[in-house]
Amino acid sequence: EAAHPVPDAAGLAAAERVLALVHGLSADDLVLCLISGGGSSLLPLPLPGLTLEHKQAVNRALLKSGATISEMNCVRRHLSAIKGGRLAAACYPARVLTLLLSDVPGDNPMDIASGPTVADPTTCADALAIVRRYGISLPAEVLAVLEGGRGESIKPGDERIARVETRMIATPQMALEAAAAVAQGAGIKAYVLGDAIEGEARDVGKVLAGIALQVADRGQPVAAPCVLLSGGEATVTVSGQGRGGRNVEFLLSLGIALNGHPRIHALAGDTDGVDGQVEIAGALLAPDTLARAWALGIKPRDSLANNDGHGFFEALGDSVITGPTLTNVNDFRAILIEAPATR
Repeated sequence: EAAHPVPDAAGLAAAERVLALVHGLSADDLVLCLISGGGSSLLPLPLPGLTLEHKQAVNRALLKSGATISEMNCVRRHLSAIKGGRLAAACYPARVLTLLLSDVPGDNPMDIASGPTVADPTTCADALAIVRRYGISLPAEVLAVLEGGRGESIKPGDERIARVETRMIATPQMALEAAAAVAQGAGIKAYVLGDAIEGEARDVGKVLAGIALQVADRGQPVAAPCVLLSGGEATVTVSGQGRGGRNVEFLLSLGIALNGHPRIHALAGDTDGVDGQVEIAGALLAPDTLARAWALGIKPRDSLANNDGHGFFEALGDSVITGPTLTNVNDFRAILIEAPATR
């Protein structure tokens, strides 16, 4: 079993074996690739001159930087010997059929597992610009690869990927629609706000809290009871001593903004069962969450400032622990708004 979100030796061995399996194929061969989110970590194969330790250092720095998943994967593609279309190129001249589980906003195939079998129009210069934008410190060997252009990926029009076919079999939008059907089956109207909501998790929490309060208190733009559903991949710029985790940071920020509203509940989690670098999927938020925290001497705003959403919800017993879900269609957020009491 390989590690996620920071790669390990088991993943490296698996990536080496994958490349070995497709060596020497003919035009009569068919390669079936089953790819899901998380592959950026689970299938690490550094370019010659780089090591697994380099990849681990880069991944840790990216995860703490606040970069979007698309930006992170741009950097990863240009340091990999198997991503950015390189796996498909290694299969040439065989036909390649890729079936994708999307975990990225927008469902762009080149961002799912950093695109092992699809063309990549981005460049080393793009990756370097991202590194500089977020002030990410890279090992000298890694920086040399990007500055020298040695990490260029497989570009559109390359004949080695002409026989690649790509199909989406599960996406964040599909998950949200399935959740909406469950809610509606229980007699609760469901509204999908979007499947590609990004930004700092705490900012997303504030915005969705504003929408939820408008629904609860003003009946706009829709009336309660209802559930507001959303997906996407927020980010956390870790500056405190906590463990991060975009879903728990979102939920804690949401709870602070809601300030114990008596008719609003919420759930947020990562659909693979791991939020950030912790084997906890996410957490639950109830109207009494803040009151219970204060009763334990926990200050919600201090926990948020310290990026300690996991510690906050663990102390309350409100963490959601699923174990490995064996799928990954990005983050899932549900805000349940109860109807006002009738007079």
